[in-house]
Amino acid sequence: MRAATMADIARRAGVSRIAVSYALNGRPGVSADLRQRILGIARELGYRANGPALALHGAAAHAIGLVLLRSSAALTVEVFRRQLIAGIQAELAGRGFGLALQLVADLEEEAQVHRRWSAERRVDGVLICDPREDDPRLAAVRRLGLPAALIASTPDDGMPGAWCDDRGWTLELVEHLAGLGHVRVARVSGPAGMVHTRIRDDTMARACAERGMTLTIVRADYTGREGAERTRELLRDRQRPTAIVYDNDVMAVAGLGVAGELGLAVPADLSVVACEDSPLCQVVGPPLTVIRRDIAAYGGLAAAQLFAALDGEVRAPVQAESGRLEVRRSTGPA
Repeated sequence: MRAATMADIARRAGVSRIAVSYALNGRPGVSADLRQRILGIARELGYRANGPALALHGAAAHAIGLVLLRSSAALTVEVFRRQLIAGIQAELAGRGFGLALQLVADLEEEAQVHRRWSAERRVDGVLICDPREDDPRLAAVRRLGLPAALIASTPDDGMPGAWCDDRGWTLELVEHLAGLGHVRVARVSGPAGMVHTRIRDDTMARACAERGMTLTIVRADYTGREGAERTRELLRDRQRPTAIVYDNDVMAVAGLGVAGELGLAVPADLSVVACEDSPLCQVVGPPLTVIRRDIAAYGGLAAAQLFAALDGEVRAPVQAESGRLEVRRSTGPA
């Protein structure tokens, strides 16, 4: 049996197809009585809206877009993105919205996705993750008129969103290592250019300098492979660090494995810290000292900010709960 269409409803109601579209999509242009009559006919005919067709006629997509600069392989092992998506999805599900998720290789590809989503009205708004210095995406979504919210490390006065202060827990972490007597410390970070990378770099470098500690910073890509490679380079140096801080759990676990391969005991010869927590960090031996955050709540806050913008509210960015140091058995005296 053929599915009912808006044209079928229009013929039954004796009105134009445009009037039917207005009534079904909750748009002004039809009277309340006519809207109820059209909705009643739609129910009688078993009409089901077609998403792409509704998008072409200006209806709400009931979906939020999220683009991540990650490979699918990285996404399967990185706890931060998985928990972030879970928090966003929970907020969306409570409002009857879906999540359009796209993985891309670079910012230009992300911009292309935003343009396509906007042109086809596939999403009602987007969440922007991992802001860059002078991020081109912010101006681009404004030009498109595409509602957006930031998931960031600093508040942005021009765009709603949620932000998490990385400075406080970074200082707490340096104080912990200094108290254990470490003077040669290394940081295995994510890629350069991201705001949160710069904040962590600068805060840690300044805190170490104030305490007479030397800090070496090396870049990786959040994967276990690069985390292991950077660890080997650091530990083969004649002035190797006595403590290494990793930007995520995956790299920290990989680094722990490399230390074992090189015959170094943790924490007797090397202290290891992960800046994200996960079950991996808790089951390895020894369990890793970590920075704990409620990442799902962070994502949910950002999604709620975007919904407020869609409702016409102008809200300042909201601060998410900061991370906190949880000391386990992977850190000890230098």
